[in-house]
Amino acid sequence: MTSGLILAIDQGTTNTKAVAVDEAGRIVAQASVPMDVDYPRPGWAEQSAVDIWRAVQRVIADIVAQTSRPVDALAISNQRESVVVWDGTTGEAVGPVVIWQCRRSAERCAKIRTAGHSQEVIERTGLGIDPLFPAAKIAWILDSVPDARTQATKGHLKAGTIDSWLLWHLTAGEIHATDHSNASRTQLFNTDSLAWDERLGSIFDVPLDILPSVMRSDSHFGGVANGTTALPGGTPVCAMMGDSHAALYGHGIRTPGAVKATYGTGSSLMTLTPGRIASKHGLSGTIAWGDRQGIAYALEGNISVSGQAAAFMAEMLGLQTTSELSALAATVDESNGVVFVPALVGLGAPHWREEARGIISGLSLGTKPAHLARAALEAIAFQVADVYAAMARDLGNPLTGLSVDGGASRNDFLMQFQADLIDQPVARGTVAELSALGAASMAATALGRDSDWQTPESASFRPSIDSGRRAALLSAWRTALHRALN
Repeated sequence: MTSGLILAIDQGTTNTKAVAVDEAGRIVAQASVPMDVDYPRPGWAEQSAVDIWRAVQRVIADIVAQTSRPVDALAISNQRESVVVWDGTTGEAVGPVVIWQCRRSAERCAKIRTAGHSQEVIERTGLGIDPLFPAAKIAWILDSVPDARTQATKGHLKAGTIDSWLLWHLTAGEIHATDHSNASRTQLFNTDSLAWDERLGSIFDVPLDILPSVMRSDSHFGGVANGTTALPGGTPVCAMMGDSHAALYGHGIRTPGAVKATYGTGSSLMTLTPGRIASKHGLSGTIAWGDRQGIAYALEGNISVSGQAAAFMAEMLGLQTTSELSALAATVDESNGVVFVPALVGLGAPHWREEARGIISGLSLGTKPAHLARAALEAIAFQVADVYAAMARDLGNPLTGLSVDGGASRNDFLMQFQADLIDQPVARGTVAELSALGAASMAATALGRDSDWQTPESASFRPSIDSGRRAALLSAWRTALHRALN
């Protein structure tokens, strides 16, 4: 008999997606719903928690309508570091989803750094203090939403990342849980003791009892309640992972040595490490996942704006899509000296400067819209190259290449330019969106199935420029970067 399908949700910033995966790891159905992001003030970014839940209900219904095969399990990958605080009785969010890009907690983070807590936080979490991470965001919500902190003190509120928000609603409020990968990104979870940390709760002023229980990524997280979605009641949720971690798993990376890059709204580079490592070059130590084999640790570099840089420039040039931007960029052989630093919400790894703002440098009377378009695409690769170099320095070994996924990885020009900058091959698989596939693979493992799915390589890009040209490009980028940072 044929096994049933695994339905995997990939709840992202710009889209909520779902795929149905068969026993061989083949995607047999797909669905997607675009998501809105609001920017109420410069540096602020938020979404509607209700819209996220409704989008998940919609893509599940779309998948169920596309196939008559039974669904044996549900898996979730989610945008990380985005947080929700909600009423534990009504299930209503008490404010917006403060998403990973948001910098509204910058002042709070600065005060914590000034108080001398930076090294202690890094030692306990692997993460430098930055508005990217949820701890300060949760405290901001509790202090900014009327009566929220009082209600939290009384035990009436729940808080968590998007996975826990979705699980709570899928189980009709029965289960409040998260996994090791998402917990490790909150700055409230001690990645050594594998528990919520009272000292971190004190530093960030977050009551730990509002947080979810932490489980292995391949756990049975509970059953879908009747009437919450188009799935039958009792369908088990068998995997939850942060999207970048799920993509690493989806690439089939199980041992240290390989690096993956996910090109989305922002970008993430991640590599497994032999154990818990503290970065000395602006990266984050994190937990890749926890499963029945144990805890897998990783190094990661988070880029705040990458694919979104192309969307931003397309809008500035009056274009309708990033495809039009790519076509325009292809009409010129170089950017004519134009460099775009997309510090639109500050800069993430390896710089971590929330006050930085975007700049365009190198303009001249010879600058055309096509040069700006090309500079926007090049900016994505420049940022990835910076993180890639930092990762090599942290590991103390030369890296041997990059495995890529995400929407922007479909752009051949961008991938070739990426290979040119890092002077290493870039391998792109046949599946662009590996976060959902990785979560499905983790769920297959939880079900006791073979999850050693192969994702064949669709293209390989090898360096094609000489060292002098590469040095000139990187020098121009660093000059522009210095201006954005200063």
